[in-house]
Amino acid sequence: MQRVRSRFRKKPLTQFVLASLCAAGTQVSFAQTSGDLGSVQSTATASAGAAAPSGNVQSAPAQAPSQGSLSASEPKSIISRHYIENSTAPTANYSDIIQISPSVSNIDPNGAGLMESQSLSIRGFQDGQYNVTFDGIPFGDANDFTHHSTSFFSSRNIGSIAVDRGPGDASQIGFATFGGTISVQSVEPSLTPKFTVFGSYGSFNTWTGGAELNTGDMQQWGDARAVVGYNHVGSDGYLTNAAQRRDNFFFKLDKPLGDDTLLTLYADYSRVHQNVSLGATAAQIHQFGPDFGLSGDPTSQSYYGYNFDRINTDFEYIGIKTKLADWKIENKLYTYAYYHDGFNGLDPNGETPNGTTFGPNNVPGQQMANNYRAFGDIVNAERQIGPGKLQLGAWLTHQSNFRDNMNVDDSLNFALEQLNFTMHDTFLTFEPFIQYEWQLPHGLTVTPGVKYVSFNRNIDTPLDQGSGAAVNFSHTWTKVLPSLTLHEQINPNWSAYIQYAQGFLAPNLNVFYVQNPSVSGQPDPEQTDNYQIGTTYKTDRLTVSADLYYINFRNAVTSRVVSGTATFSNAGGAVYKGFESEATFYAGLGFSLYGNLTFNSAKQKNTNTWMPNAPQSTAALGLIYERGPLYGSLITKFVGHQFGDTGDTQPIGGFTVTNLSAVYTIKSPASWMHNTRIGLELDNVFNRTSIDALAGFTAAAGTPLYWTIPGRAVVASLSTDF
Repeated sequence: MQRVRSRFRKKPLTQFVLASLCAAGTQVSFAQTSGDLGSVQSTATASAGAAAPSGNVQSAPAQAPSQGSLSASEPKSIISRHYIENSTAPTANYSDIIQISPSVSNIDPNGAGLMESQSLSIRGFQDGQYNVTFDGIPFGDANDFTHHSTSFFSSRNIGSIAVDRGPGDASQIGFATFGGTISVQSVEPSLTPKFTVFGSYGSFNTWTGGAELNTGDMQQWGDARAVVGYNHVGSDGYLTNAAQRRDNFFFKLDKPLGDDTLLTLYADYSRVHQNVSLGATAAQIHQFGPDFGLSGDPTSQSYYGYNFDRINTDFEYIGIKTKLADWKIENKLYTYAYYHDGFNGLDPNGETPNGTTFGPNNVPGQQMANNYRAFGDIVNAERQIGPGKLQLGAWLTHQSNFRDNMNVDDSLNFALEQLNFTMHDTFLTFEPFIQYEWQLPHGLTVTPGVKYVSFNRNIDTPLDQGSGAAVNFSHTWTKVLPSLTLHEQINPNWSAYIQYAQGFLAPNLNVFYVQNPSVSGQPDPEQTDNYQIGTTYKTDRLTVSADLYYINFRNAVTSRVVSGTATFSNAGGAVYKGFESEATFYAGLGFSLYGNLTFNSAKQKNTNTWMPNAPQSTAALGLIYERGPLYGSLITKFVGHQFGDTGDTQPIGGFTVTNLSAVYTIKSPASWMHNTRIGLELDNVFNRTSIDALAGFTAAAGTPLYWTIPGRAVVASLSTDF
């Protein structure tokens, strides 16, 4: 005991972090307020981060659904491939997978992976206010920085995910760093050759099928390794007439070039056809049930044949990791594209009567296109200098986007009635950074850093979306963003950190939807000051992490969705703050207990009202069993009360969803078969179908639209290696 006291006297950062967490925990709980992949590396690194200190699979770190990191310098939760394979639906997207993590809220209304995420939030930050990266590459729509969770990747080519709840240090690149980063890592090619086939079938006539080929280590090709896979998803969906068909193909190659260089090639192609609902009114839910989506009546604007998306995407990069003298250098040259043709009835919720210029009873609708391609390059370099490590690098990306929208006559095979807008815009981003990890005695590291961000928007249109006028305008927003992190490795099992960082987000493209953007198209960008402290502890028996955060948010922008189109407004200042925790305890005999608990607050400064779609608390509780050939998990996620709109309006009650999963693995059912896995997934065990989110408002009468929790779903799966 005396030695422990002596150590604590030498560790002022540890004392401060623990004292702050203990002192503030009760306060944030009463007030209802609220590690890691680190820098982007390989999936193998991520998997290692989730392992137990001793490498024991019968341990808390190995069985944890989500866990912190000893090397993290801010709140971060790692979700391993092991959890993704065993405890999530075969159709799941990254948005479904990460909902287990602290302060994360998400329910896909049509079933796991069967619809784009509609309400994914982290600490109350909405899509467009946080990053999503794939192998360290930020991607998304440049007009508002949102993401399409069904369009680029499936769970089959995801190796692991880290949910980074904060702006990161200076090296964290992206469009929206202050809201956090969802860091998706691709699967790694295996060292041994194998051919895997898989399939599943379940509720809502949902089925998947596909195959993967791992070459293993090809010594005749200089130890190259590759994996290639194809995955198909087909479903009628939980919501009526909201079917989805999705195909994904991916390829990844790792090829050593000499002793100090690794070449990586990656390519991903996806095709999606999905019937989409805009949500349902309370009257529609009462009349048709919580699963009302679209109708089967060709005379209705809600007919599924008039409401659908056709989406094609691709994502490719060439990566190089090498050593040059004393420098370690990594470079990724990439491109990705999104091609979307969308169709919808003019008012699928029934408040606008039929009638077009072609006929008084014809069904009016809309057709849109949103097509873009991005090119970019990311370079990072580091070397040891003096008592620490110097890191520097830059991100440069350019996105070119074409979009249009027109009124059509759905009854006449989408005959053109009127062009509403047609626009071409570009977005150029440049983010260089530099930071220094100063290594001090007693395991203390101090990392000051600075990042420069430059966002340039350009629009050239003969028919602007907002004003209907011709607009040709360009503007650049810039900012210098400092960060400072103190990290202390107390012992091999325990670490603590304190962080300060600034965040910055360029305005959406809609600031140019005015008659004269040179006068009104240059608003102040969203900016934050982020303060965070936390600690992580890991042994074979226990993983636990906890943190406190305080975010001063300037020019907080909120959105309001009307008839599927988002409009934005500046809510002024806001304060986000809270307490977050998660832990896994290995009880023995293959059993582990997992739990997380957060208290979150996100309120406007002027009115003290809640920011929209910001749950006041989240929690999870799970029982995991893994021993021999059997794996099982029973996990409950709770999301607290929130408001769907500004001014504390459209209250949404808290809800709880429980999922059950079981997998049995037969090592060698035959001499030519290996690792045959038989799985059963039961989502929403207790069939909760309450309203869980505001979907927006109708255009005609401003009637609220809602999303509900999809009902109970059962899916059986089978896979085997050859």
